[in-house]
Amino acid sequence: MSVHLLTGDDESLLGAAVTDLVRQLVGDGDRSLIVDDFDATVEHFEIRLVVDALQTLPFLTDKRVVVVRATDKLVAEQTALLVAYLADPLPTSDLVLAAGGRLPKALTDATKAAGVTAVSTAAPVKKSDRAEWFSEQLSAHHVKMDAAAMSLLTGWLGEDAGRLRGLLSTLVSSYGTAMRLTADDIRPFLGDAGSVPPWDLTDSIDAGDVQLALRLLVRMMHGGERHPLAVMSILHTHYVRMLKLDGVEIRSDSQAMEVLGVKSPFQARKAIDQYRKLDSGGVRKAFQLLGDADLSIKGGTELDGELIMEVLVARLARLSPRRTASRR
Repeated sequence: MSVHLLTGDDESLLGAAVTDLVRQLVGDGDRSLIVDDFDATVEHFEIRLVVDALQTLPFLTDKRVVVVRATDKLVAEQTALLVAYLADPLPTSDLVLAAGGRLPKALTDATKAAGVTAVSTAAPVKKSDRAEWFSEQLSAHHVKMDAAAMSLLTGWLGEDAGRLRGLLSTLVSSYGTAMRLTADDIRPFLGDAGSVPPWDLTDSIDAGDVQLALRLLVRMMHGGERHPLAVMSILHTHYVRMLKLDGVEIRSDSQAMEVLGVKSPFQARKAIDQYRKLDSGGVRKAFQLLGDADLSIKGGTELDGELIMEVLVARLARLSPRRTASRR
């Protein structure tokens, strides 16, 4: 008996991980005899049927595999039945839980007590870790790329790592696994650019790179399907950190982290550096621009929200005393 918990907010990555795990657990067995697959979001979902499947002895096989998708959507009554089962599980049943959000605490505690194997399917956030993750995905699909192709791929997909698996399958179908692909080889298959992390946008604004900031903004609103007000919230948070430094004498990283309410010395130093570039007047000007744009988006003008955001981002980037030419 084993309990597996797969988590992640990207449905395609989570779904692919569940498929791979179930295939591993089934091995050479007959999937139709071994696997019961349930989804907590469907209209006629019944947790009783899940528990019945878990408590049923295998027939013509040595195990059963029970999958419960969207486990984070279970209500208290449903969770209680699953927790009760985990207190005395059947040795011949493997349980696979897939969750896009936080599990109820009682179920989290029960899975830990049952010796859960927990795996996050989310792509790493840090650039260095993310690059390694992309390399691992390519290796798993037996796809080889040169450095230029890898750079193009990771930059183009941005945050939309869920699209990678399908893309790699397409590349294998088109080119096989023997050749090392170049940027020109993969470019026709990329489609629309994916979204980008919020810090890519704010970093380009801080650098005064107007052209890059505008391109990243468009990718966030289109590839990432972020509403202009959602981007506004990102920018507001970014400048609030600088405003907290206004009039405060910072003597150490730990003091800066406490003032800013962040846990990373790197984030603290970035905020301090940009505040020093803009100084008090620049930060206040940024808030004036943010306020005007916010009112415009909420009905103060008939201009399109995306256009308002483009104007805002360009103006914020021009506040920076250091401007660099776009390199992306």
